[in-house]
Amino acid sequence: MYVLGIETSCDETGVAIYHSEKGLCSHLLYSQVEMHSEYGGVVPELASRDHIRKLVPLIKQCLQESHLTGSDINGIAYTAGPGLMGALLVGAATARSLAWAWQIPAIAIHHMEGHLLAPMLEENPPEFPFVALLISGGHTLLVQVEGIGRYQLLGESLDDAAGEAFDKTAKMLGLGYPGGPKLSALAEQGTAQIKFPRPMTDRPGLDFSFSGLKTFALNTVSTSGKTEQDKADVAAAFQIAVAETLSIKCKRALQQTGLKRLVVAGGVSANKQIRACLTDMVVKENAQLYFPRLQFCTDNGAMIAYAGCQRLIAGQQQGLEIYARPRWPIGELS
Repeated sequence: MYVLGIETSCDETGVAIYHSEKGLCSHLLYSQVEMHSEYGGVVPELASRDHIRKLVPLIKQCLQESHLTGSDINGIAYTAGPGLMGALLVGAATARSLAWAWQIPAIAIHHMEGHLLAPMLEENPPEFPFVALLISGGHTLLVQVEGIGRYQLLGESLDDAAGEAFDKTAKMLGLGYPGGPKLSALAEQGTAQIKFPRPMTDRPGLDFSFSGLKTFALNTVSTSGKTEQDKADVAAAFQIAVAETLSIKCKRALQQTGLKRLVVAGGVSANKQIRACLTDMVVKENAQLYFPRLQFCTDNGAMIAYAGCQRLIAGQQQGLEIYARPRWPIGELS
């Protein structure tokens, strides 16, 4: 079964073709970072318009690289949410229109389920069950995964997600967009001399809260963030605080569930400090750790194509309506 995957939830246009037996055939990604950097963040209307310009040419190119035509495609998977409504509608409308024209099924995919299953694209994918830490720009989730569509939410961010905290702290430090990668680069030049709190680690539970770290960073920058070295030290201290907080919560999740496999995915999972802290933790816990390759950490069509393929194989069907949900709790998936 050949499945075309379409991802347009925010500022990246992703297209891929996945085969149920051959694996990933082709994947392409166009990033809008350069366009949005002028404004210091994502402009939803501009994002939607750029998806319209780029999506169909990328689909054509993906088919050509795979040596396929529309008649070879057996199904289409598209990101239906969560994300920016206008951007989601571009992908949803395109997917539904092509599916109707080609007389094949189209299926709506949850954006975070795509990230959760991204490590399945690797040569040595994790076996079910496992604990998943999903850390993207707007989401920080801990999920117990028993199988495709069998997810139990263990914990989530009660305010700012880790990615949002990175971006907002980067803005305080005078860094441009996208803030997360630039803060990480600055942190490599600093030392974590300042002691940042590890929020919500002194109480039971698996929920997260990163707004306090953001406030602590603001106060620190205001009082001692005068020189470039001061700013680098703040960035280093902030980054290690986030990494250790995530590590503490993941350790709890593994111990609480009794599982020995941890999957970490989403754009923020590319952060070197976070990867190092989690690697140290799983070694001490005698557990296994799985990351997607760096190109599949950020939004991409490959993860959507894979998730859609699994759901289509399982017999899931949907009607002809164009489905998009900018807010969509992962706990509602079946």
